[in-house]
Amino acid sequence: MPYEQHREAGYAQDAETIFKAGLKANEALGGQIVTNTPAKFHLEVKMPKTIQGKVWGERTYITFEVRAQGEGRLAVVDAYPLDAIERKLMFGARKGVTEGVVGLFMEQLEQLLGAPAK
Repeated sequence: MPYEQHREAGYAQDAETIFKAGLKANEALGGQIVTNTPAKFHLEVKMPKTIQGKVWGERTYITFEVRAQGEGRLAVVDAYPLDAIERKLMFGARKGVTEGVVGLFMEQLEQLLGAPAK
């Protein structure tokens, strides 16, 4: 299983609505904002080891971006695990952690937008 995760989901809402939902999803999961560029609909966050009471074992770095896609918008999430001093973890990551955290983020996003991804 690759350490890095990439997910894309299409939505009918406008980019600003999706971006704001991404901010709220981050807040709900307890992430720390590293970079927030609303003009480009770009967000980078560090997720903690413990999210919603579950210990994941590693911190996760998530990049969230909203892009145009035809008449809708595309939410793009890229993520990778972080080591103890918050550098990109290149080996020894626990299986399923990054994938699970990205799944939580996407679930929160869908709940906030009130519709499943296309």
